[in-house]
Amino acid sequence: MGLIASGLILIGWLVGLVGGIMLLVAAFKVNIWWGLGCIFLPFVALVFLFMHWPVAKNPFFIELAGIVLVIIGIMLGGSTGLHHQ
Repeated sequence: MGLIASGLILIGWLVGLVGGIMLLVAAFKVNIWWGLGCIFLPFVALVFLFMHWPVAKNPFFIELAGIVLVIIGIMLGGSTGLHHQ
C-alpha cells in the first residue's frame, strides 16, 4: 500500500505544480505586474483567481486535483513514513 500512496503523492505534487505554473503563465499573459505579483507577493494569486476567473479557473482546478491526489495518497499511506525504531 505504501507504493501506491507514494505514487499518488508524487503524481498529485506534479499535477499541482503544473497547475501552479499554468496559473503563473495566465497571470503573465494578463499583465506582467500580475505575474510578478503572483511570484513575489502573498495572496496576489488568490486575488488574481477571483478577478480573472475565466482565464484562471482551469489552472485552479488542476491545482485542486493535485491537492486531492496528495490528500488521498496521505490517507492511504497512513503513518508509513513515521515508524519509530
